[in-house]
Formats: sequence, structure tokens, C-alpha cells
Amino acid sequence: MTDTPPSPRSRPAPIIGAAPADLDRAADVIRAGGLVAVPTETVYGLAADATNGKAVAAIFAAKQRPEFNPLISHVASLEMAARLADIPPLARRLIDAFWPGPLTLVMPRADACPVSDLVTAGLSTIAVRQPRNSAMTGIIERTGRPLAAPSANPSQSLSPTTAAHVAASLGAAIDLVIDGGQTTLGIESAIVDVSSETPILLRHGALARHEIEAITGPLRAPDFDAAVTAPGMMRRHYAPRARLRLDALDHDPGEAYLAFGQPPSGVRATLNLSADGDLAEAAANLFAMLHELDARHDRIAVAPIPHRDLGEGINDRLKRAAAPFEKDSV
Repeated sequence: MTDTPPSPRSRPAPIIGAAPADLDRAADVIRAGGLVAVPTETVYGLAADATNGKAVAAIFAAKQRPEFNPLISHVASLEMAARLADIPPLARRLIDAFWPGPLTLVMPRADACPVSDLVTAGLSTIAVRQPRNSAMTGIIERTGRPLAAPSANPSQSLSPTTAAHVAASLGAAIDLVIDGGQTTLGIESAIVDVSSETPILLRHGALARHEIEAITGPLRAPDFDAAVTAPGMMRRHYAPRARLRLDALDHDPGEAYLAFGQPPSGVRATLNLSADGDLAEAAANLFAMLHELDARHDRIAVAPIPHRDLGEGINDRLKRAAAPFEKDSV
């Protein structure tokens, strides 16, 4: 891939609803090799036919994303997943517990897997998820094909949780946007590698670690100096243009303050992820509020977030958002 951005279309992508006729239209675009932004319960995804290498390449071009970072293949059923991956017994237990839902599993790629090598970055494993969103699953069912669908935003930038976020960042580079309202969970799926005997938590996400470990036992941490095997493993990711300062108990002049719970004495919150200290509410608000602050401020101070339950996923996103720029990040 080069760093040259894709040629813009003659007009921004139309934004349509999520009624059956709208999903029919989206499926037609997907079958023709086009790109459609689709809501899931986590964030909006930029969907294309995962079996069409040219369509998958268009995802990378639209996002200006390095091809070595694998994409998640989204399916509508266990039967479709079984056509893509050899499903180990542990994976099946996780599927029974959490699918459809915000859990992506990295499994051995099936011998007859129809997915393009661009989706798996040429690896012998494949990342698969069954989302819990009627728009996304409806399009998958209509096309009869798995959909490659990374977050519908330029590489490194904030993930979109509304159709408006997609239109503002990718509107002229894609074919269609399905507006399903604001996503309910607000951060991406957790990713667990079950391709070997020891399961690895590759990415914290909208499913808490302790819920996963109730089935898997202790999860090993990934080796971040090794090859990228799943989305979201680069050190810089999910980043606004504004500079972030984390674990802030105050704010400097000119700095916005993103609070969690009751702000410290004397600190005025610009926005509050959850005034009640609710981690699920904070996760759902995270990207939307960062988008809002990023549009108006150059610097953002972020309150401490507890490192427990969904707080692990929130802190993971914030740490990557605050990391120094890396040319090859995604």
C-alpha cells in the first residue's frame, strides 16, 4: 500500500436508514464490491465482502491503513463461522456464552476458507465475530458472505459511534452509510486468540476480562513486539487530533476536562463520561465525547478511570490514543 489517499467520489456517501429496503440497498452495494459503513453494537464498521480481494483493498485505501494489520470477519451464524475457521473446543464454549456479542475470536483458518488473504494479512489464523446488531447481521444474511469491517474511520483516528462521525471523516471515500443511531456499547470488541493451547487476550474491549476468564481461565497478555495478529494491537490507535493527558486531577488553562464521576474540588468538567461513575455508561460515551472535545479543543485532560471491569478497555483505548504518533500505526 502507498500513503496516497483514495480518490474521492463525486459526492459524499448517501446516509440512509436501517429499514429492510435500506439493508437491501446496502447488500447490493456490498455484492458489487462497494464499501458501506454499518453500525454494530460496538462502533460503526466499514464493511466490504471479505471474499472479494479488490473490495477489501478498497477498505485499506479508504482508511489509509497498513495491510499487515488483519481485519475481523463478521458472520451471522455459527455455521458461517465454521466455514471460515477451525473452531477449537474452547472457542465453542466462548461462542456459546457470548455470541452474538462483543467478542472476537482468533482461530486457525479453515483449509477451504473463502476469505481474501488481505483480510488475514496472509496469516494462518482468522479473526471472527458474530455481532449483535440487526443492521449488520441483516446485510450479512442478505449477501450470504462474511463482511470484513474495521472501524469506519481513517487509520489511527477516533472510532465512530454515530453515522455523523463516519460522514465527517470518510463520507467522500465510501459508497453508503447506514444510520442506525448511536452505538450502544461504544468501544470495540474484546479479542481473544484461541488458536493455541494458551488463550491470549489480544485486546481489551466491551466484554470484561473477568467474564471471559470465567470460561478460559487466566488469559495471557500478548507480546506487542511480535507480529500484529489482530486489530487494535498497535501502540497508537483510536486517537483524536488533540493531545491527551491521562489520569488528570486538574486541568490547565485552555485544556478541556473529560471527567468520570464527581470531578475533583475546583475542577469544572467540560464533559463527563458518567457522572454516576458507571463504567458501562463511560464506555458508551467515550468516543462520542472525544469526538466532541476534539472538534473544539487542542488539549484534553482525562480523569482517572478505574482499572477494573470495562475500565480496562477504556484505559486501553485512552493509553493508545495518547501514545506518540507512529507512521505505521492503525
